[in-house]
Amino acid sequence: MASMASHSQTDAAETRLRLLSYNIQSGQETQQRRDYVTKSWQTFLPHPIKQRNLNRISRLIDDYDLVGLQEVDAGSLRSAFIDQTEYLAHRAGFSNWNIQVNRNIGHFGQFGNGFLCRYEPASVHYHRLPGLRGRGAMVIKFGEGDESLSVVLVHLALGKRGRIRQMHFLHELLSDTPYNIVMGDLNCASGSHYLEEFLSKSAMVETVIGEPTFPSWRPVRKIDHILVSDSLRTENPAVEDFPLSDHLPVRVDVILPFKLPLS
Repeated sequence: MASMASHSQTDAAETRLRLLSYNIQSGQETQQRRDYVTKSWQTFLPHPIKQRNLNRISRLIDDYDLVGLQEVDAGSLRSAFIDQTEYLAHRAGFSNWNIQVNRNIGHFGQFGNGFLCRYEPASVHYHRLPGLRGRGAMVIKFGEGDESLSVVLVHLALGKRGRIRQMHFLHELLSDTPYNIVMGDLNCASGSHYLEEFLSKSAMVETVIGEPTFPSWRPVRKIDHILVSDSLRTENPAVEDFPLSDHLPVRVDVILPFKLPLS
């Protein structure tokens, strides 16, 4: 939890944001290790269960204000040509959504990150992360000046060297914003020295501490994170008990010291 004291009430001049980050594995259902082999064909081909799983996910995210999704499909064969971010936004009543396609192999797959929000962003920017192709950062900004917030949605590299380069890049992205949130599948555990270095340099803290998120059927590693500026108050950090994809979702309430207008 962030270092600022928590309060159960939100003042009139504040905004409470309920955040969720979730790697949805493009709607696949993975409940044991052998599913990676027996269901591997679903990575590139459609299956009716993906649609049912999206409906389940829409019910999960319905209670949240900002949702960051990793491993969404933007509308290819494997998702039955459904833009999964847009579909979930409509199902859960989100007025704003964006998708960043980081790996596009045409009809066979459009892999990316999706962002859903009940507030009107001031801007949305897409950045390619350093390292091997296929990784990106979506930066969503709210407000302006001293009352501004940047939310960065990422899915970092599997390799340690790539992750370190990407975290240096993220630090530069956030250097001029008073309040920041980084959310996503960081592919690194709490306490890793390069994550700790990033938190220290960026004046940020972890919110969900100690609860593993991967693999969902028997979690042993905490690789899904929501990081926030250490000047922000947070409440209710937790890992959701929602074993659908191979990751578990993480959530937290963040209290901004200013008002954001709803869409």
